[in-house]
Amino acid sequence: MSGLTNAADFIRANTVLQAPPHVPEIRLHLADEALPLWQKTEDELAEAGLALPYWAFAWAGGQALARYVLDTQGLVSAKRVTVFAAGSGLEAIACAQRGAASVIATEIDPLARAALALNAAANGVEFTISDADLLTGALPDADVLLLGDVFFEQPLATHVTDLAARFTATGGLALVGDPGRSYLPRDRLELLADYQVETTRALEDALVKQTRVWRFVG
Repeated sequence: MSGLTNAADFIRANTVLQAPPHVPEIRLHLADEALPLWQKTEDELAEAGLALPYWAFAWAGGQALARYVLDTQGLVSAKRVTVFAAGSGLEAIACAQRGAASVIATEIDPLARAALALNAAANGVEFTISDADLLTGALPDADVLLLGDVFFEQPLATHVTDLAARFTATGGLALVGDPGRSYLPRDRLELLADYQVETTRALEDALVKQTRVWRFVG
């Protein structure tokens, strides 16, 4: 697959524009049935070296983080926000809707970057889409760093924890949305909010996941 146009066509053909259950204010191009698209992407895109379509699902951690942004007055208003591994763009859209001064949605997956552009347009918002790898590059020039559902495997969790620690040390606010993943560094977090988020057994081990928003404290 090459080019934004082909990627956008693939996304439109394999998703439905719909609202995540916990964030009905936002509409995203999401997989209507999780496993068929997952398998289709594995089969058709593996040779191109493209990643699995994490962007096609509204993961519980991202839903909780977006809900917290929408419901917390002044959290991101007039702030510079960076979203790590932005996926569908759920959190980035929420920040744009709540008056962030700037929003940068980072994604190393080119298909996800196409989804970010489509989802921003679907919600009438604008934000910057970046291919920067925050785990290997410079710290984001931001006031707030959002980390939605990124502690699901140990190597990634180790690198993200280091990123959050370095960002927090500069005075930035790092927020985490997580549904109880195994590698969440709980001893370095302060609980801010607790939600019950509807999900699907195609992706999770329960139909409703207890999902929390945390502040990274160092």
